[in-house]
Order: sequence, then structure tokens, then C-alpha cells
Amino acid sequence: MAKEYNIAKISGTCQECETELIPGTELIAILTETDEGLQRLDFCQDCFRDGKHEQDSGREIVGSWRSVVPQPKEKKRLFVDNDLLRNLFERLGQSDTESKINFRFVVALVLMRKKLLIYDGMGSTGEKEVWKMHFRGSDESCDVIDPHLDEDKIAEVTGQLGEILEGEL
Repeated sequence: MAKEYNIAKISGTCQECETELIPGTELIAILTETDEGLQRLDFCQDCFRDGKHEQDSGREIVGSWRSVVPQPKEKKRLFVDNDLLRNLFERLGQSDTESKINFRFVVALVLMRKKLLIYDGMGSTGEKEVWKMHFRGSDESCDVIDPHLDEDKIAEVTGQLGEILEGEL
């Protein structure tokens, strides 16, 4: 059974010092893997710069990005930096957990839609179906496991990807 992703929106406070993250200020968000699944944590610039996000030795950081706390009722624009997506894709490739495989597959679909990741064909690794791909402008190939998500699951994971990257849709 596929794992559910329940990732919180911007919390409004720094994970470390608990100061309010007021609209218009920059924050640093990290995505971590916990026993319960993927979790988003927000930090003010000072706590992130001081390395307080790394002091919990049990925390595996999957990715991090800078964002700005949105103004209340401000319409969200979904603009995602290509380098951020590529970095997230590559970092997720180092894991074999079901949730990260599903998440990486959806990131691959986004990169394909942006014409940054090119589909070369299909292969298999044991019982798993694998898409052979490469990034535009690169000869280096990469494998993406096809977890055979249905349309509803792809839509759910895509929505969660938007929530992680922008705070909320």
C-alpha cells in the first residue's frame, strides 16, 4: 500500500527559536524523513545560519530551500526553480524507501514536463520497472523506478510537492 504524505504548511514560527515568521520575511525550509514520513520544518535565517537545524543528529535532511512567508490571502504563484527540482530529484535517488521512490517519480514527471529530463526507454531491475532517462545537455543516464502510481496518487503527490515547495497551494 502506498504511503500517505501529510506535510504541514508554513508553520508561522521558527522550528528552533519559535519566533514568529512574519509575512514578507525570508525563511529556510527543510524536508526531513521521519518515522512518520516526510516532514517540513521552517527556520528563521539566524537559526539556519547558526546551524541549529543540524544539531539533531537523528534528522536526515532530504532537501532545503529558501522561501518568503506569504502575505495573508495573497494568491500563491507556483514557480519552482529548475535547479531546486533537479537537486531534489538527485537527492531522492539515493533512497530506496517507498515514499521517496514515489516522490522522486513525480518530480521526474515534473522535470519531463519542463523538458529538462528526457525519457530514453524502459528496463528492469529485478522485479522493478525502471525508466532510463537523462538530463537535457548531459550524456549521463539516470534510472527512475516506476512505482505504478494511479492518477489519483500522482495528483496527491503532486499537490504535496506544491505544498512542500511553496508552503501551500
